[in-house]
Amino acid sequence: MKVKLLAIYKEEEAWLAAGVKLYMERIRHYQSVDLVQIKPPKEAERSRQMAEEARLVLQALQPGDTLVLLDEQGQPFSSVAFAGFLQKQLNSSAKTICFLIGGAYGFDDKLYARAQHRISLSALTFPHQLARLIFTEQLYRAFTILRNEKYHHA
Repeated sequence: MKVKLLAIYKEEEAWLAAGVKLYMERIRHYQSVDLVQIKPPKEAERSRQMAEEARLVLQALQPGDTLVLLDEQGQPFSSVAFAGFLQKQLNSSAKTICFLIGGAYGFDDKLYARAQHRISLSALTFPHQLARLIFTEQLYRAFTILRNEKYHHA
């Protein structure tokens, strides 16, 4: 299985981009992973912005992909529970699991309809760029948990 992180792209601070790059490189020791950055359109109205982002995301997906929305209303996980969720997905018949960090306004209904799972990073609200860094670290942590490595201290 392949892992993709889809993100509605905004310019990043250099230190955030460096952190994401670091964790993506670490993840690649365990699993093929890609970061797909989708440039948000410049729409004046919120609903049109969300609809256009959805169109671009759906265009980036393949029919058999598993889509997981990183959504504040999604299922919360501990790091160990997320590792178990990830293992279950890796063992499934899907070719690719795509984790999506949405735009500033959240997700259009078309994405909710297409998604197989919704997970929450936290009850707290994070800036988009920081969410990307937090998620890549948690993805790396999940792989170390699955390998019983010493990175995670439970």
